[in-house]
Amino acid sequence: MTRSELTQLILAAKIRKELSWESIARALGASKEWVAAACLGQMTMTSEQARTLRGLLDLPEEAELLLQAVPYKGSLPTAIPTDPLLYRFYEILSIYGLAIKELIHEEFGDGIMSAIDFRMRIDREPDPQGDRVKIEMSGKFLPYKMY
Repeated sequence: MTRSELTQLILAAKIRKELSWESIARALGASKEWVAAACLGQMTMTSEQARTLRGLLDLPEEAELLLQAVPYKGSLPTAIPTDPLLYRFYEILSIYGLAIKELIHEEFGDGIMSAIDFRMRIDREPDPQGDRVKIEMSGKFLPYKMY
């Protein structure tokens, strides 16, 4: 079984069992954002998390090992996303990316925001003109060092 095939099994079982990412996350003891990324093949689970997910979703035995393997990260099918929701993030970065970079450098100096020491939270924000998607990202600042 490939990691991609396992991802499809996970998604099918999630639908079949009518589970939410939040309920799976509670069972695994992690955030829904991290669990969704892990189930979609972007994070490495502990042996306990892999065993719990296998039992929860009735996955085959080999799933436990694949869930614990270090994945190939950043696996979008195309360089510029074609999915409309994902494309909007590309569009946001295209329009606001330089401003984000400038503001981070002004506040912190020359460096980057870590995607390793990172947290994200996605919530619904009620609004009378239509609910909004609220995404909060928090990454450790890593300054470039002189050597």
